[in-house]
Amino acid sequence: MQVSRSKIVLLTTLAMLAFAGNSILGRLALKTTSIDPATYMSLRLVSAAGMLMLILRLRPTPTPVAGNWPSALALFAYAVGFSLSYMDLSAGTGALLLFAAVQITMIGLSLWRGDKMSPLQILGIVIAFAGLVILLLPNVDTPPLTASALMIGAGVAWGIYSLRGRGAGDPTAVTAGNFLRTVPMAVIFSVLMISHMQISSTGVIYALLSGAITSGLGYAIWYAALPLLKPIQASIVQLSVPIIASFGGVLFIGEGLTLRLVLTATAVLGGILLVMVERGRKQPA
Repeated sequence: MQVSRSKIVLLTTLAMLAFAGNSILGRLALKTTSIDPATYMSLRLVSAAGMLMLILRLRPTPTPVAGNWPSALALFAYAVGFSLSYMDLSAGTGALLLFAAVQITMIGLSLWRGDKMSPLQILGIVIAFAGLVILLLPNVDTPPLTASALMIGAGVAWGIYSLRGRGAGDPTAVTAGNFLRTVPMAVIFSVLMISHMQISSTGVIYALLSGAITSGLGYAIWYAALPLLKPIQASIVQLSVPIIASFGGVLFIGEGLTLRLVLTATAVLGGILLVMVERGRKQPA
């Protein structure tokens, strides 16, 4: 069945807004409310699992959850780093570090497995790394290094999770099962961090929105759009996420767009784009 271009654009746009929304909601909750990162993360994981399981149950033929524990551990590591880092990172900077770490991890693991890179792809990687180095060099605008390292770690974990999920079956069922497996991990982590627990009604709402809507529903929308996109299109469109998150941070949180962030984002995203375009030329459409 042929799908209209307008539906493809709509699904893809909604998915990218959801992905950027994760960064915006995380920063809103952890900057403007008193909720602690462990509670925020736990509520996000639980509500995402609940939404994905509901989506599976509402299908014409109910689908059982799938997934596995190693992937769930990678997902949990991503969620921990993401939540802890947004105590100190702006929405745009966090999304940029996360996205760059995801893509570089996936490219690096492909190289480790024996993939070859063209000179243009190597140049793209060098440009992207240079952008990250410049962003993290000591300066008045430098993001906190601990928070940056946590977000980069979150990106590495998400990159590993994404690679493990390729060809693993029904992606929504797999993601639902993996989120469900993170729930006991989140409970244990929250118990260990109970001395730092703080509850905020607004923070709880942000966490539930992030879990159920921008994570659970967002991933379901993305998996509906993904088969309709060429691999290179699916890769390139994700370049919009840090940009959307940056403008969302300006509009909803009052964060500024520094010249340094704009320039480093251009270098990082431009370098990754060069790698993706070259890869797309070598692969069948």
